[in-house]
Amino acid sequence: MLKILAVIFAVIVVVLAGITWLSLSYTYSDGERAGYVQKFSRRGWLCKTWEGEMAMVSQPGTVAEKFLFTVRDDAVAKVLNTTIGKRVAVHYEQHKWIPNSCFGDTEYFVTAANGVEATTPLP
Repeated sequence: MLKILAVIFAVIVVVLAGITWLSLSYTYSDGERAGYVQKFSRRGWLCKTWEGEMAMVSQPGTVAEKFLFTVRDDAVAKVLNTTIGKRVAVHYEQHKWIPNSCFGDTEYFVTAANGVEATTPLP
């Protein structure tokens, strides 16, 4: 009986590890977004990740859409910390079905960031 429970437990652990590996290695979508980082902090009780919020404004005077994202690379986090309040363009990858928040609070992982000079809107 103990052997059967040990085998069942081992199978469950292997399946969960496989799902975690697949969800973190397979990119569902990727792309670019630009806006103003208005909130960026390192959070978590046990697993620390950088979590941020970007306000994306299409035209001055319109309501900003919020883009919530996670950063796992400290070098990218350092770049984003220097651009808070300034316009920034980020490259992100979307990973579906991440099993827990230890890997990040969102499914959007920012992998690169560049400061962007503000331009005047077209008439």
